[in-house]
Amino acid sequence: MSLSPAQRREYRAIAHNLKPVIMIGDKGLTEGLLQELDRALNDHELIKIKVSSTDREARQEMIAELCKNSKAELVQSIGKIAVILRRAKKPNPKLSNLTH
Repeated sequence: MSLSPAQRREYRAIAHNLKPVIMIGDKGLTEGLLQELDRALNDHELIKIKVSSTDREARQEMIAELCKNSKAELVQSIGKIAVILRRAKKPNPKLSNLTH
């Protein structure tokens, strides 16, 4: 699933007013966090994640690992906030016009 620049722009606009649903703290990527991520992606499809690490490279690695484990795609990453997308089997009506 690869997003076109236009789709990426639309998803960024939708995510602008979202609050972070997942927050990664000092413990990093735990099994519980990955389960909660899966649940959040099933419910919302498009979510914001906040990574509290001060190391830029560590944050990027965590975000990449989250995307890999959850089969989600990174829409945007700015500072400590990342927006990721994983389309659900039952489409979200707010996002359904952007699926193609």
